[in-house]
Amino acid sequence: MEKATRANNYHYNKSLNQLAKKNKKELTKSAVCIWKYVLSRKQMLGYQFRRERPILNYIADFVCLELMLIIEVDGITHQSEEALKKDQLRDENLNEVGFTVLRFSSWEVLNRINDVSTIIIEWVNAKVNSTP
Repeated sequence: MEKATRANNYHYNKSLNQLAKKNKKELTKSAVCIWKYVLSRKQMLGYQFRRERPILNYIADFVCLELMLIIEVDGITHQSEEALKKDQLRDENLNEVGFTVLRFSSWEVLNRINDVSTIIIEWVNAKVNSTP
């Protein structure tokens, strides 16, 4: 599959629009926390993140198109072996078109938000400094 670019609207999937809108209205406590304290209003080093963005056949929790970075916050439903396999396939498909996926557990977001923020900052700085 071709890489995600502005020309192909980063593989935006408008057929998932309604579900994405519904998800935006029903964010989990951990998603609200990372949005409010880390990702909204260009708090992350001036980069714009979007919530609940349909990409390929998935809805990314948070995405920065400029960085090609997806942030996923995984609740308890992601802990089963079947869910882990689905997440792995999802990450592989998103990586194939050029995205990097960083995953955090709900617990990490709710209990170690500063550590989560630091990990994202370090990733962004490494990405920016490695790009010519």
